[in-house]
Amino acid sequence: MAISMYPLAIASAWNHAWLGGDASCIYYALMGFLFGVCSMMTLCAMAVIRFLVTNSSKSNSNKITKNTIFILIAFIWLYSLLWAILPLVGWGYYGPEPFGISCTIAWSKFHNSSNGFSFILSMFLLCTVLPALTIVACYLGIAWKVHKAYQEIQNIDRIPNAAKLEKKLTLMAVLISVGFLSSWTPYAAASFWSIFNSSTSLQPIVTLLPCLFAKSSTAYNPFIYYVFSKTFRCEIKKLQCCCGWRVRYFSSDNSAENPVSMMWSG
Repeated sequence: MAISMYPLAIASAWNHAWLGGDASCIYYALMGFLFGVCSMMTLCAMAVIRFLVTNSSKSNSNKITKNTIFILIAFIWLYSLLWAILPLVGWGYYGPEPFGISCTIAWSKFHNSSNGFSFILSMFLLCTVLPALTIVACYLGIAWKVHKAYQEIQNIDRIPNAAKLEKKLTLMAVLISVGFLSSWTPYAAASFWSIFNSSTSLQPIVTLLPCLFAKSSTAYNPFIYYVFSKTFRCEIKKLQCCCGWRVRYFSSDNSAENPVSMMWSG
């Protein structure tokens, strides 16, 4: 998005009007829809994988190989590309946003349109509601599993810092789930409003804010993972070898991880 979309959007913002005409508008809308759906489905897949690993034995978790992950990533991109192409072949439309400096799915054209209504309803259920419910359910399941594991550990008094780990993992799950819902719910609500009401009933600023919230969903997740995930911090630290910059590494854990940490890092 930063490379293929934002330069055009920033130039249009400085111009106070969209640049490039219909061709660039369709391009921008298609790329935004593609990356948006891909982001949502990736978060959903990550939640499912972590839930399966957390609730499986070590032998079963090893079945999730790199090839499995590659296939899953390919499926996510193909699924997202399918939804992005559908408006180009007649199911749904692309067009400018009401505030005039961005393009997306043309919600206003769906007013009193059975074609548009069926597209929005299908997209809302399969690309927003279903992933959201899956993410919430998986992270709640992880939090419950960690809580039960901590209770067992606490009974045998083996790991005194398990309470802090449980709190950290639960907070991470809540932040990811709440962030996902808060970023996409306003956009979904605004789109549904434009289907049943005239597009002039919403002020441009009202349509701009949900769009910004939706695009922010790709920005805050790396910060959440960096704060709460030791594995993610390790991967960031490795980038200093090829990028020439250093990241201060905060970690008080030693190499002998406790069972709860092993369960999560798996």
